[in-house]
Amino acid sequence: MARFFEESEVEPVLIVDRRVAVIGYGSQGSAQALNLRDSGAKVVVGLRPDSPRIQTAGAAGLDVMPIHEAIEGADYIVLTVPDAAMPAVFEEHIHGRLWDHQVLVFAHGYNIHYGRIHPPENVDVVLVAPKGPGPALRSEFVSGRGLVAVIAVHQDASGRAMDRAVAYAHGIGSLRVGAYLATFREETETDLFSEQAVLCGGIPELVKAGFETLVAAGYQPESAYIECLHETKAIVDLMVARGLTGMRESISSTAEWGGYVAGKKIVDDGVRHRMQEVLAAVQNGSFAAEWNAEADAGMSELVSHRSKDASSEIESVGEAMRRRIFGHTRKHP
Repeated sequence: MARFFEESEVEPVLIVDRRVAVIGYGSQGSAQALNLRDSGAKVVVGLRPDSPRIQTAGAAGLDVMPIHEAIEGADYIVLTVPDAAMPAVFEEHIHGRLWDHQVLVFAHGYNIHYGRIHPPENVDVVLVAPKGPGPALRSEFVSGRGLVAVIAVHQDASGRAMDRAVAYAHGIGSLRVGAYLATFREETETDLFSEQAVLCGGIPELVKAGFETLVAAGYQPESAYIECLHETKAIVDLMVARGLTGMRESISSTAEWGGYVAGKKIVDDGVRHRMQEVLAAVQNGSFAAEWNAEADAGMSELVSHRSKDASSEIESVGEAMRRRIFGHTRKHP
C-alpha cells in the first residue's frame, strides 16, 4: 500500500518564509506560485526577458525577475516549464549557479527519469507532482481543499530532502487530501501511460469514434455530440466521486447492463495488448526518444495533429453546442 503523508507530519518552518523561485508561469507554475504565496512562502517568479507571462505574474502581485536572479538564495527552485524546453532552460540559466543544499523541485519526473537533466550532487532533487492541471490545483486550494500529489526523492544532499518535499506539498495544498510516496520512475511511467492510453488518447479517440459511428448511421450530429461527448462529464464525475460501483448504482439498469455486455466488446484483448505496447514504449524510452525528436524538430507534426482535430466535425458541432449550453465557446471561457 502507498505511504501517504498528512498535514500533521509537516514542519511549517521548512516552507513558511522560505524563498521559493518558481521557474515558469504557465498553468502549473502560476497555480503553484499563488498557492505557495498564500501559504506564507516568499515567492519569486523566474522568467526569460521575452516571456509573455511577465505582466500576468506581475499583475498577480508576484515579484518577477530573470531566472538567474530568481534562483539566487532560493531555498526551493521549482521547474514548471514544459518538459521539452526544460533541459535548455536548466543548462542556460540554472545549472552552474546552484548553491549547496538548495532544493530542485520537479512537477513531473520526465527529465530526471529519462536522463535529460543531470543536477549537481550538492542539491536536493525532489518530485512533488499534483495529480491535476494547474487551474484545478488553484481552485481547490482557494476552496479550502487540495489535489492529491506524488512525492519522490531522487537525490538527498541535505539529509532533509523528504521533509522538504513534504513541506512543499503542504505549501501547494496537497496535504489537505494527502500526498503519497513513489519514485520518479513510477510517477513518470504511470503518468505517461495514463495520458496516452486513457485520459488524453483513449477517451478522446473513443468519443470521436462513437460520434462518427452515429453520424455515419444517419443520426443528427448534435445528438451524437450530446450522447458521446457532453454526457461523458456526468459519468466521469460519478466515477471520481463514487468509484465504478457507485457510478453503476447511479445510472439506469438498462445502461448498467449495456455497459457490462458492450464494454468488453469495445475494450477487448486486442486493446489490452496494445495498451501493453504503449506501456512498453514508455518503459523502454522509445516514446521519450520520439517525443524529444519531435520537439527538437520544431513540433510540426504536433501542430498538424492539432489543426486536423480542430477542423473536425465534432469540434465544429461542439463549438455551437457549448455556446448554446454554457453560453460560451472554447476560445472565450
